[in-house]
Amino acid sequence: MIVIPAIDIKDGKCVRLRQGRMESFTIFNDEPAAQAKQWEEQGATRIHVVDLDGSFAGRPANLERVRNIVRGVKVPVQVGGGIRNEATIRAYLEIGVQCVILGTAAARDPEAVIGFLNLFPGRVAIGIDAKNGIVAVDGWTQSSHMTATDVAARFDAFRPAAFIYTDIERDGMMRGPNANATREFAGNTSTPVILSGGVSRMDDLHAVLPLEKDGIMGIIIGRALYEGSIQLSEAIKLIEKRNAC
Repeated sequence: MIVIPAIDIKDGKCVRLRQGRMESFTIFNDEPAAQAKQWEEQGATRIHVVDLDGSFAGRPANLERVRNIVRGVKVPVQVGGGIRNEATIRAYLEIGVQCVILGTAAARDPEAVIGFLNLFPGRVAIGIDAKNGIVAVDGWTQSSHMTATDVAARFDAFRPAAFIYTDIERDGMMRGPNANATREFAGNTSTPVILSGGVSRMDDLHAVLPLEKDGIMGIIIGRALYEGSIQLSEAIKLIEKRNAC
C-alpha cells in the first residue's frame, strides 16, 4: 500500500474542493508543479493529479500545467479530469503521464473504454466516484444511476491499472474515509483499488491499513496534507513500517 498525494488544478492553481463543489474551493499553491516537487521531496512515490476545469468542460484544460508537473518530478504521475477519448489519452501519455483515469467516459461509454483498456494496457485506470453507492459523472454534477459495483463489473476482466474509488460525501470534508464502503467495493473486484476521500488524520491511516488484505493498494490524500493534519513523510513511514513487519 502507498500514500498518494493529490493535486487538484483549477484556473491553473493547486486547490482543494469540498464534496467536489467548484464554488467551495481553497487555493493552496499558485504553482502545481512546485507543489508536486514538494510532495516528491517529502517521499511521495506517485502523484495524483485532477484537472478540475477539464472535469466540468469534458476536455483537458490544464495540459501544459500537467506537462510541467511531469517534467519537474521523477516519480509516476496519474491524471484524471475530462479524459473522454483516445486523442486525449495519447496526449497525456506522450507528455510522460504514467496512467490516465477515466470516470465519466467509463459510466457513459463503456465499450469505448474497454477499447482503451486493450489499446493502452496498464496505462488506464477507472475512476469510480460514488455517493450513497451511486456513481456520479461530469465533475460529480450528474448521477449515472448505476452502482459503483455495477460499473466496476463491466471492466474488471479487462485489467485496468486500478479502480480509484472516491466517496463523494467524504471528499474534502475531513471526516474520515468510508472504510466499510471501500472494503465492500474492493471485495467485488479482482482489480487493485485506490481509496480516495476523507482521510484526515493519522488515526484514519491506522484504520485503513488493514484494508490492504482486501485489495486496497493505495490511499489518496489531499486536504489533510495541505492543512497539516497529516504529514506526508510520517504517513509514508507508518506504511513502510507496517510493510516491513
